[in-house]
Amino acid sequence: MGIAVPIALFFLLELHSFSKLFAIAATTLIAWGVADLLSTILEKPRLRDRSPGKALKEDWERRSKE
Repeated sequence: MGIAVPIALFFLLELHSFSKLFAIAATTLIAWGVADLLSTILEKPRLRDRSPGKALKEDWERRSKE
């Protein structure tokens, strides 16, 4: 999946240079990582009575202490 999406976008957008392929791959990887991080944080039941921003801040502080 991590290889198929950038290659599919590369061909669908009719791009011709490998630097654009690598840029699409890097962007896809970063977006995937951020989405995974947010889904990990937001799926936990301890988020009751907290906003996502507050949850990110508290989790960041907790992880930096470990």
